[in-house]
Amino acid sequence: MAGQEERIALSVRGIVKEYPGVKALDGVSIDFRHGEVHALMGENGAGKSTLIKTIAGAIQPDEGEIYVDGNKIEHMTTKLSRELGIAVIYQELMMIPALSAAENVFLGTDVKKHGLIDSKDMSRRAKEIFDQLGVDIDPASRTDRLSVAYQQMIEIARALVKNAKILIMDEPSAMLTEDEVQTMFRTVERLRESGVMIIYISHRLEEVFQISDRISIMRDGKYITTLNTKETNKPELIHYMVGRELTETFPEKDYESGSVGLEIKNFTGNGVKDISFSVRHGEILGLGGLVGAGRTELAQLIFGYVKKDAGEMYVEGKQVTVHTPKNAAALRIGLIPEDRKGQGLLLNFDLTSNVVLPSLPRISKAMFVNRKRETQMAEEQRKALLIKTPTMAQKARNLSGGNQQKVVLAKWLAAECDYLIFDEPTRGIDVGAKQEIYKLLRRLASEGKCIIMISSEMEELIGVSDRIIVLCEGKMTGELQKDEFNQDKILALASGEKGEVGA
Repeated sequence: MAGQEERIALSVRGIVKEYPGVKALDGVSIDFRHGEVHALMGENGAGKSTLIKTIAGAIQPDEGEIYVDGNKIEHMTTKLSRELGIAVIYQELMMIPALSAAENVFLGTDVKKHGLIDSKDMSRRAKEIFDQLGVDIDPASRTDRLSVAYQQMIEIARALVKNAKILIMDEPSAMLTEDEVQTMFRTVERLRESGVMIIYISHRLEEVFQISDRISIMRDGKYITTLNTKETNKPELIHYMVGRELTETFPEKDYESGSVGLEIKNFTGNGVKDISFSVRHGEILGLGGLVGAGRTELAQLIFGYVKKDAGEMYVEGKQVTVHTPKNAAALRIGLIPEDRKGQGLLLNFDLTSNVVLPSLPRISKAMFVNRKRETQMAEEQRKALLIKTPTMAQKARNLSGGNQQKVVLAKWLAAECDYLIFDEPTRGIDVGAKQEIYKLLRRLASEGKCIIMISSEMEELIGVSDRIIVLCEGKMTGELQKDEFNQDKILALASGEKGEVGA
């Protein structure tokens, strides 16, 4: 028994945290061992993020105790957690965009020579860490000019610089390609072998089975169980996570697509070149490719977030001009962006304000908003999307990642958009909520909407899409019909092996 206790790196005992109207943590007790990858799983709103913030000292629990290496921590603070060797890579990136990659890696760490910051040594050490991670990042590059995937790798590099003994990774692979995920896993393996304890939070079941030793599951703020990874399976995990059986993965299409609703011709700009395709009413068009292929950049052009250099857009056969998102919204084009916090939400505003924002022209008269209609519209979307919140007066920043994503969806559904672009719609979404999103996508398509879906998850791309176009380095390399869907074909096209491009 004593030997078993010696293996415990971190313990939480009876942790309770309440917010107005919701018990985020309800008596949670878990042990984490030295030199293990311990997966923490549960649906959005299960309490995972609240627990890791408690461990990191970012929030104080109402009840409960925290032990590090057997020592009771009377009052955990962020400063103390860092001193104890606890590092957290949060799901939402924590960096300064205008700084270089190297500066962000060493943020909060002194790299000085003769009392001055040693930029040369900082860049050299950052390059060594990037090489260790297997990523080609120029240490001098401004962080805001790098892809989300590379920004995520900077977060991992920063944790390595701090020589963490306990590393908490919250959805670290959400925006990484398969190759980048495997590179990260190799780093995780090395850390585990060196004795680092890793808490790994992910909604991707395949990852959890590949990388973890044990899995703890939470639901509705409560601890449910801990399982040895080798002794469990996907159906058992899902059952514990959602408390019910999930039998259908991807809803089948049982209707015919209609006429062409949205057409793009020779779009060029924002890193993409000469791209043409169309989307039919009732169709889900998948947009595949590796990180950096230009998928998000193309979505930004269509939505008017970035001005195109050349090309034409047609809505219902009529040529239209979109210079700004306001133009796009007026044409009933909606974008659910991959960066929900930076581009999709007003974090300090309440949920009602976020939901009705694109619809204000319809519910306003002489600059006065119809408050009754505003409240009704927001409540309709809360019920339709099962947004977990005690009240729609809650600020957007206080919701879990999955529920924030639902609010972004809600505002464009409330605006009655007919042409919807979903950029990584299930990023950071749990397995139960994914089912809701898939059913919603299929329902919206069945109602005649034109849908473009960008996804980095191959199973999702193949399972949800009716047709797939693939991009590589800003160019369209191929188009696949449903009966042609094949993972190898998609990866080949995503790697630049050009196929037959359809109209």
